[in-house]
Amino acid sequence: MPTTVITYVGGPTAILEYSGLRIVTDPTFDPPGTYAEPGSTTLVKTTGPAIARTDLGHVDLVLLSHHAHRDNLDYEGLELLAQGVLTLSTTQAATDLFGGSVEGLDSWEEYQLGAVRVTAVPALHGPVGSEKLVGPVTGFVLEAAGEPTVYVSGDNASLPLVEQIAEHFPDIDIAVLFAGAARVPGIEGPLTLTATDAAAAARILGASRVVGLHAEDWEHFSENRAQLEAAFEPGLLVDTPRGAPVEL
Repeated sequence: MPTTVITYVGGPTAILEYSGLRIVTDPTFDPPGTYAEPGSTTLVKTTGPAIARTDLGHVDLVLLSHHAHRDNLDYEGLELLAQGVLTLSTTQAATDLFGGSVEGLDSWEEYQLGAVRVTAVPALHGPVGSEKLVGPVTGFVLEAAGEPTVYVSGDNASLPLVEQIAEHFPDIDIAVLFAGAARVPGIEGPLTLTATDAAAAARILGASRVVGLHAEDWEHFSENRAQLEAAFEPGLLVDTPRGAPVEL
């Protein structure tokens, strides 16, 4: 089986080398700083990326779970999109983002790029009822002949939706889960998976390998990487040192 490689950059951002494509998840390449935007919760980034945007090299595809929050798409991430890199995201992102190449997908809609089929899958960025406050979000499933099937959760906090995804894709091999139990004022409950829920999601999916993202680098993440690691059986959660390519 061809080798799938992931390089953890920081926060929700990783480089996934899959079936001949270099794919970036939720691009955040800004240095540490504070994001105080009118009408939004102030977000504080504590750690910069392991790899600068200018050092990325060629990128074939960006998987953008949503565009409205700077911990998933920051200013350097917007610069990457402005280079014209194909980006798959929500239909709202395709409407709102200009100067790039953003394709909006509804849940269960597919997009073929080379040998890779990408399916947008449902996600809920917080508890039920928070949609009007946080906006739409999507996850993705990657498939290609002779390759492992990969689920990228995006900022999903819903285990019932993970169950739906497992029903549609019973052979998921690798789960890339956004954790950290992000919390902001005005919303009761986490906006992303808790460590316990991430472990439960992996069991629901039957994944043999799990990559944990979105578990450090931001003050509004209420759980850290150590808590995520403690929730998993030894050997299931892949060790992903910053900036180091890891075979999956």
